[in-house]
Amino acid sequence: MAVDREHVLRSAAALLTRRSTATMDEVAKAAGISRATLHRQFAGRDVLVRALEDLGIQECEAALDAARLDEDTAREAVRRMVGEFEGSAALMAFLYTENQLFEGEEQNEGWARIDARIAALFRRGQESGEFRIDLTPAWLTEALYGLIASGAWAVTEGRVAANDFQYMIVELLLGGAVRREEA
Repeated sequence: MAVDREHVLRSAAALLTRRSTATMDEVAKAAGISRATLHRQFAGRDVLVRALEDLGIQECEAALDAARLDEDTAREAVRRMVGEFEGSAALMAFLYTENQLFEGEEQNEGWARIDARIAALFRRGQESGEFRIDLTPAWLTEALYGLIASGAWAVTEGRVAANDFQYMIVELLLGGAVRREEA
């Protein structure tokens, strides 16, 4: 019987995003295969995590495409982007914590493409006067990743309602935490 690699990756992602320290035995069980079969597909945890990274890059690039970053105001594009990232947020959170393993040129190129697209959106917002210019696009990109990871963990742990994910991230990222005076 052929092993469906996509199924194994999705099963691994679902488990590892809930329990990042899960063993390869637990990953195999979650995928409904033996440890030996898992090992034939992925020679170790590092290989599995790199495959999950490839999946994460694909999902992030698809989310950026779906968000139509060049349309409307930069603020609206950010709102759409966070909404599109929501389905992959748990995987992104896992990868965010595993980033020390990502040393390969190929993976870095994928994240570099994603970083560049997001930074370009923040730069567009700065140039149009929508966003502060004292925070670099690179910093805003990193802040976005941190908020997505934190939001995913909070939803997974039940500390935040899933319906609030997009709103809370966008409002904190774009509005900051300082209370404004009512007009």
